[in-house]
Amino acid sequence: MKFNIKRTVLLNALSRVSRAVSLKSPLPVLTGIKFDLQTDGLVLTGSDSDISIQTKVTDDIEIIETGSVVLSSKYILEIVRKIASDTISFEILDGALTRIDGGSSQFNLNGTPAFDYPRIDFAKKGTLLQADSAILKRLIEETSFATSENETRPVLTGVNFHAANNQLTCIATDSYRLAQASSPLSEETVFNIIIPKKSLVEISRIIEKDENVDIYVEDKKVLFIIDDYMVLSRLIDGTFPDTSRLISDYYDFEMTVSSTALLGAIDRTTLLSDEAKNLVTLTMNPDRVLMTSNSQEVGSVEEDLPKAFYKGDPLNISFSGKYLSDAIRSINSDKVKLEFSGPMRPFIVKDLEKDDNIQVVLPVRTY
Repeated sequence: MKFNIKRTVLLNALSRVSRAVSLKSPLPVLTGIKFDLQTDGLVLTGSDSDISIQTKVTDDIEIIETGSVVLSSKYILEIVRKIASDTISFEILDGALTRIDGGSSQFNLNGTPAFDYPRIDFAKKGTLLQADSAILKRLIEETSFATSENETRPVLTGVNFHAANNQLTCIATDSYRLAQASSPLSEETVFNIIIPKKSLVEISRIIEKDENVDIYVEDKKVLFIIDDYMVLSRLIDGTFPDTSRLISDYYDFEMTVSSTALLGAIDRTTLLSDEAKNLVTLTMNPDRVLMTSNSQEVGSVEEDLPKAFYKGDPLNISFSGKYLSDAIRSINSDKVKLEFSGPMRPFIVKDLEKDDNIQVVLPVRTY
């Protein structure tokens, strides 16, 4: 393997591919990035077996001799980042020992033979869904934060992607809150899968411009093709819980308020609360909306929401201030609507004008 390449082009590709690499992988070869130099370009692959990212560099590269090697992700990324030269030269000297030249710097980096790297199938097969990258990024950002960090229920550590009736619905829950976002589909596609949060976060990071994304869904894996990058993710086995009962068709109580005002009130009200719980209470009637928090060890705080508009009978409800803040930020709207059906019933948070992003927060019993 021997080639010359523009440093910034290689650095950009390595930075993205390396996101799939885990430096703590039990399989040592997976702590590296596979360099596969072909006659028409350089294929870079990174994987931790759960998520794999591959790209092909065809611009600003001079191919002298084809070949392949696996180089440590940690070291090759730092070498390419710190070399003070516009162009970098790579050459395999002996076995897997690779010489990297750039300007006044020369590195000899021990590699691993490419045949030790697991075979990863990036074949385009399965159910195809074509999506707009901006919409996909929105769906991920509006739901992935609500996944569970607890591995005891693996299905809750991912986002449920459900396509049916010309609509794609994404749902995430940690059993204390729920995030649901949806988007219409131009053609009928049917699948119901659970994608790990980590994979979705990396996909969101790779998306940088508005373009079409091809998604191939199979039984055990899903492939995303974004520009020059292919992201292959395993799917989480299991059945996602039926969350439809958490969203009612009718709510008796309703509050409309500025997102900025509500976020500020939560921030101040939780100053004296237990950080682990961040419990706050909303006391609402048509004349006044009050947010309170109380800690026996620290003290108490009251915050008036004078510009909140409440409709319904008087209602008191307690919940996690952090969960409500997360919900409001994901909606990203000037005004939000909160709809309640009782003091111990889940309530929803949504945009005042649209229903394509619905956030659900479960109340907490304080007595």
